[in-house]
Amino acid sequence: MKNSKLIDIFKNGNIVIPLYLLKNYKKLNIELDEFVFLMYLYNLGDSFLFDPNKFSNELGVDISTIMNYVSNLSDKNLIRLDASKNDKGVMEEVLLLDGFYNKLSLLTIEEVSNTNNTDSDIFETIEKEFGRTLSPTEFEIIKAWLEGNTSEDLIKAALKEAVYNGVSNLRYIDKILYEWNRKGINSIEDLEKMKNTHKEKVEKDVEIDTEIFDWNWLDEEDE
Repeated sequence: MKNSKLIDIFKNGNIVIPLYLLKNYKKLNIELDEFVFLMYLYNLGDSFLFDPNKFSNELGVDISTIMNYVSNLSDKNLIRLDASKNDKGVMEEVLLLDGFYNKLSLLTIEEVSNTNNTDSDIFETIEKEFGRTLSPTEFEIIKAWLEGNTSEDLIKAALKEAVYNGVSNLRYIDKILYEWNRKGINSIEDLEKMKNTHKEKVEKDVEIDTEIFDWNWLDEEDE
């Protein structure tokens, strides 16, 4: 945290922060001080005048730090500045949080999903294997798999296949699941059955190749 004033505001409860946001703020890909500043903006409403001096005074940080927060959060599409005319026809800058609300809706969906499926760890499993947090788009792809009745065990099997091939890409996993579905593999049992069938075929082919290799061609020619 760059400034103790932000910590004091946070501890004193002057900023209301939903618990699920506090638990998952790292998924926003921001630092803790940026998160507290974002929550300060969140408490101001959906949109409001961009007033760096006011923000600086109320938070006890210098304007350069405020501008740095705004720049970082804008780059991450969580907030944006928009110029518009007020009732008197004067141009003014308004700060909008529509990007944040979009991300917030995705986090809420994830929180509800985890609440309804307490044994679900598929999102965490994939993030652990990829070594990074999932993007909103990737979250929606996984959500679509689950809603399409693709079991978590099958998704994990596809993930294992992708990692084995050195690919940390959700599109690759999606292609694996599509191919499995096309071949009638809709459960982990189906997958195991296919693998066993393939293994038996390979072992049989190896036996045939061994017989050919051991065949005494000279004896046959003499006959």
